[in-house]
Amino acid sequence: MAVLVWLLIPLVAAVGAGLWGSWANRTRRARGDGPELDGYARFRAAMERSAVVQRPEARETSHSGS
Repeated sequence: MAVLVWLLIPLVAAVGAGLWGSWANRTRRARGDGPELDGYARFRAAMERSAVVQRPEARETSHSGS
């Protein structure tokens, strides 16, 4: 009887792994790339604005150092 209990443990583990695998591999609602691309566009716009603001200061500091 103890042998059957020891064989039952891997069987339960395999069934549990199969259930978890099917749950993890389920089809999810597709979001698309819209939100990610919108966020990237906002990031690029912010970086361009900060670069425009910093360029005049960078030129002034390079000239004042010489």
